[in-house]
Amino acid sequence: MSDIMVVKRDGTKEALDIDKLHKVVFFACEDIKGVSASEVEIKSHIQFYDGIESANIQETLIKSAADLITEETPNYQWVAGRLINYHLRKEVYDSYTPLPLREIVEKNVARGYYDSELLTSYSADEWETLNNYIDHDRDNTIAYVGMEQMRGKYLAQNRVTGEIFETPQVAYMLIAATLFGEYPAETRIKYVTDYYDAISKFEISLPTPVMAGVRTPQRQFSSCVLIETGDSLDSINATSSAIVKYVSQKAGIGVGAGSIRAIGSPIRNGDASHTGVIPFYKMFQSAVKSCSQGGVRGGAATLYYPIWHLEVEDLLVLKNNKGTEDNRIRHLDYGVQFNKIMYERLITGGDITLFSPSDVPGLYDAFFADQDKFRELYEAAEADKTIRHKTIPAIELFSNYMEERKSTGRVYLMNVDNANDHGSFDANVAPVKQSNLCCEINLPTKPLNHVFDKEGEISLCTLSAVNWGVIKTVADFEKVCNLAVRGLDALLDYQKYPVLAAELSTMKRRPLGVGIINFAYWLAKNDFNYQDIDADGLALVDEWAEAWSYYLIKASADLAVEKGAPSGINETKYGLGITPNQTYKKDLDELVPHVERMDWAGLREQLKATGIRNSTLMALMPAETSAQISNSTNGIEPPRSLVSIKQSKHGVLKQVVPGIHKLKNKYDLLWDQKSPLGYLKIMAVLQKYIDQGISVNTTYNPTFYEDEKIPMSEMIQHLLFFYKYGGKQLYYYNTYDGQGEIDVSDGTEAQLEAGAVDDEDCDSCTI
Repeated sequence: MSDIMVVKRDGTKEALDIDKLHKVVFFACEDIKGVSASEVEIKSHIQFYDGIESANIQETLIKSAADLITEETPNYQWVAGRLINYHLRKEVYDSYTPLPLREIVEKNVARGYYDSELLTSYSADEWETLNNYIDHDRDNTIAYVGMEQMRGKYLAQNRVTGEIFETPQVAYMLIAATLFGEYPAETRIKYVTDYYDAISKFEISLPTPVMAGVRTPQRQFSSCVLIETGDSLDSINATSSAIVKYVSQKAGIGVGAGSIRAIGSPIRNGDASHTGVIPFYKMFQSAVKSCSQGGVRGGAATLYYPIWHLEVEDLLVLKNNKGTEDNRIRHLDYGVQFNKIMYERLITGGDITLFSPSDVPGLYDAFFADQDKFRELYEAAEADKTIRHKTIPAIELFSNYMEERKSTGRVYLMNVDNANDHGSFDANVAPVKQSNLCCEINLPTKPLNHVFDKEGEISLCTLSAVNWGVIKTVADFEKVCNLAVRGLDALLDYQKYPVLAAELSTMKRRPLGVGIINFAYWLAKNDFNYQDIDADGLALVDEWAEAWSYYLIKASADLAVEKGAPSGINETKYGLGITPNQTYKKDLDELVPHVERMDWAGLREQLKATGIRNSTLMALMPAETSAQISNSTNGIEPPRSLVSIKQSKHGVLKQVVPGIHKLKNKYDLLWDQKSPLGYLKIMAVLQKYIDQGISVNTTYNPTFYEDEKIPMSEMIQHLLFFYKYGGKQLYYYNTYDGQGEIDVSDGTEAQLEAGAVDDEDCDSCTI
């Protein structure tokens, strides 16, 4: 090795110093069981060559450690993480010792990468206090996959040159300082340090827009945007414009487009015939894809329409790979909307009648706002043979829907009556007409007549999640939930709004969505699994979900006393003192007895007396990248394998499930599950306490079925089960058939699995 010359950062050359490398690797392996510094060194040395750059040496060491990560030797994930940390600090600070916090802030404000308000909001003494509090050693507790995601996606950097300007703990501290900068001087340092602890110890997980953007000059951090179009050219054009504005700000889009009239409908008083919805859906697709998210990737959106729309047969197939470009719109995802009447027709062997919304006045609005009114209008329209319609057997239509959901994985479901009956809002005045990109947000919308329309309503939701895996007792939820609510609520006032209708709606409702990560780890720790969960397991889920929900609502109610309730509180059930565990479907009592362990009576009286700060508080979203950073399992989903290889634009990354040494045999892996029924039971129990929705997936492994074919009857039965127990939305349909995400199931052989999406697929909405 002595003849190998290394090119340093300044361009000078020096002989490769093996002793120096040994010290770095030894440091990375120190106090970590089951790893060997020599193994890392041997694997890296064979890749060195004369003229290698010093940065490439560090990257070689990192890759060598990462390559050693297996089920049998998982702790190399910490070695690789430490090596990245060492490399990162040398790159950012020219030393392993970070610069003082204020100096970092001053430099990055001057470079244009930090918000200048950071310097004016805090005094020199306060910066010194924060500098003394920050714990840079926590960077060594971030595993390999987390550190790779931090430096690739979240840390402040020049994305053209790749130069990075901060390290993880600095980012965490400055996020906290930014969020609580407007708090009173006598309390804010305490909130900053508490919040810093919560996010840097992974008690609270933050979404991509917050992690990457808060502390920078960018000020749009809402993950989810819901935009509804009306049945007019002006509204459709305004919707397209709003989509472009928000896609450019990295937001994921939900488009409510079900009110657009069907093909052949008269327009301009019979002067012309309508071209139908497909040309306008294509227009929305173009808007979504016309502007990249932060210069990194194209936008993403889910478009929603009712199952009874006259064009539904053509709409159901828009996603599939058959047909031509003229009759397919493949770069949108779709949410098909159902209600009780549709399921009744299925169960009784009846028909579903299709209409153009324009031909039955009031039908589309009643579909969301008033189920009795919808039934009256729908049945009256069926009886009136002068109204243009088409009749299809319900079983045929449901089967067609399920076939498309199965074949594409990306045709979602929304039960609009469950979403409105068991949601935050009074459906009579503020109905929920759609969900978002990832199917967990339920907020009211109103069509825009133009992009500056003050009467329209674009709904935004700002996300984070609580890590159940690190919460020791239900009492611990109190502090964490309070911080989660306060941090996101402050963000609503700090951020800017590209469209006026979104700002007015946000200030009126102040919606938040706090989710859950590391649920599979929590289940494994408590010796329960998904598919075979029993009454005791469901009771434990119920107990923890109750406490989590209670403390989120209590935090917002207390914040309302301190800062006031929003003007839209009179359109919420919270304003009437009604909590989610009062409006759930009582069928759920068959799965888990209803118990109120917390002081719900006192909380309801508080809500009636002083209101609530936020119209919504919960939403269970996917958690891909943030789960990787905190070394957690993804949201509420079961892991696909114990060691997964994640595909992303940053390369191939290995992630190990938490607690693998003790819990290896306790995890209930996704493809080991013979049916999604146990998982759906858990989702139903969680939904009881959630004022919005859950990104619920259905997963099938054909190897457990005769001839490896999943019966249509079984899939439809699962739809009925989900509806009966209060399910609001279904997200992905996953099938184990050899396509998609790569997972390592045995430490040696990688498998390609369908239905899985890489961490970039839903970057905006996935936290």
